[in-house]
Amino acid sequence: MPRPITLFTGQWADLTFDTLCAKAKTFGYDGVEIACWGDHFEVDKALNSDKYIRSRLDILAKHGLKCFAISNHLVGQAVCDRIDERHKSILPDRIWGDGQEDGVRARAAEEMKNTARAAAKMGLKLVPGFTGSPIWHMVYSFPPNPSDYLEKGLKLFAEMWTPILDVFQAEGVKFGLEVHPTEIAFDIASAENALNAVKRHPAFGFNYDPSHFGYQGVDYVAFIRHFADRIFHVHMKDVWWSSKPTEAGVFGGSRARRDGSCCVPAPSGLCAIGRCVRCGIRV
Repeated sequence: MPRPITLFTGQWADLTFDTLCAKAKTFGYDGVEIACWGDHFEVDKALNSDKYIRSRLDILAKHGLKCFAISNHLVGQAVCDRIDERHKSILPDRIWGDGQEDGVRARAAEEMKNTARAAAKMGLKLVPGFTGSPIWHMVYSFPPNPSDYLEKGLKLFAEMWTPILDVFQAEGVKFGLEVHPTEIAFDIASAENALNAVKRHPAFGFNYDPSHFGYQGVDYVAFIRHFADRIFHVHMKDVWWSSKPTEAGVFGGSRARRDGSCCVPAPSGLCAIGRCVRCGIRV
């Protein structure tokens, strides 16, 4: 059966929701995945006002679009991250507060619970997003990491996210972690660790985006086979890898994100999307 193709609104949060929906329709999309930032979807308003929920649904109907998910990557990032000044730029003021780590994390965790409740009010069954990670800064082990760093990091992740996932389960909504550098899961091995840390919670799975795997050298097709029953949502985007070695590799050379010299060699050409789709169909 054909699958709906939707546009994630997060990259265009400077546009109003109505304006972006109008554009998405002209681009040929079936619907939108609504980001919980900008004016696209505000969790607190959704919880407190049925009229607000109706306003989102009315805009979708006006443009002939559907919605299958709302996403809350930015607040989710703060749930178990090491909080610093960078987070202030991505969080609502009411979540950032005074910027103290414990308070930010607690408010972010409550907001993610409320995101599940808001999704249910919208009639939705899925929230993709980020989890943050208390141990991402230790991804490269020098100075050498303590032997128990992973165990401690996964324990904190589970302590912060299991109560959130319990609310998701109660609301009949699933959370799809976008496996991604800076998250508790960033490849196949760490995704398995994260799944085990929350005891394979039925509300926890993955938002699959192969673009985050290729430059790490991770087998993005094997991810589909390994987690076939836990892939709740998919992101696809056009990506380019250099066909030859470059001045800056996987760590980016501290250059601007859009600097074309910050790419790694592509070992298998530009057939990633086709391979992923074929494997997904078989699974």
